[in-house]
Amino acid sequence: MSLRATTGLLLALGAVLTAALAFEPRLRSVAFWQQLASPGELSAAHADLAADCAACHVPMQGSIAARCIVCHANDERLLQSQPTAFHATVSSCRECHPEHRGSGQLVSTMDHSALVAIGLKELMRSADPEQRQFADAIAALGGGGASARRLALAVGEAALHCAACHATVDPHLGLFGSECSDCHGTKAWAVTEYRHPAARSRDCAQCHQAPPSHYMMHFEMISAKVARKPHARVEQCYECHRITSWNDIPGIGRYKHH
Repeated sequence: MSLRATTGLLLALGAVLTAALAFEPRLRSVAFWQQLASPGELSAAHADLAADCAACHVPMQGSIAARCIVCHANDERLLQSQPTAFHATVSSCRECHPEHRGSGQLVSTMDHSALVAIGLKELMRSADPEQRQFADAIAALGGGGASARRLALAVGEAALHCAACHATVDPHLGLFGSECSDCHGTKAWAVTEYRHPAARSRDCAQCHQAPPSHYMMHFEMISAKVARKPHARVEQCYECHRITSWNDIPGIGRYKHH
């Protein structure tokens, strides 16, 4: 198309738009154009921002963390709670907090791979050359084929400090240390290769800690007597418990006493 023809077409479109704006006041509303461009309804938590795209978005960049921080920087409940305190050092939000999915959806989707990507970006900017080298090595793996990308993700996830978020829900009570990735993955918490020691094992206390009541008179007065093992010691778990179910007491059956 020639320059003259292109210019003529643009002028014609401008005239049509001007006429439309003159006869349809709604077209002059910023909210109307924002709604027209919106990819979907906001969540209930952000419903009051439905007519204010600029609260989260920057032209040509999309939503940016700085706009999120304007509202959430003083969220003491979030920043002082151990499982979510890491938000204070994460420089990106939209990877785990997608929007425009509808009012019935939560503004939270746990994505460990996103945390890996964010962490690698931070390491690449680190003043420590070893940290930058580590990040570069993983990034190089990620540029390979599918298997290399899976390996890069696995290595990156292993580098996450799991205990920073999961220390308050550690079922091992600190007995196995804080390197969760030695046994667990991020896709499934269960360890498929794990097999409980045989019922004849006598080393239960290596992994299991008795409840607080077992270290009080409650143990001698009630627990041991109910199990008909009055002389059992607290560390002799095998005297009163089965490995198939913790509250299945031999000779008694399932018994809830805590």
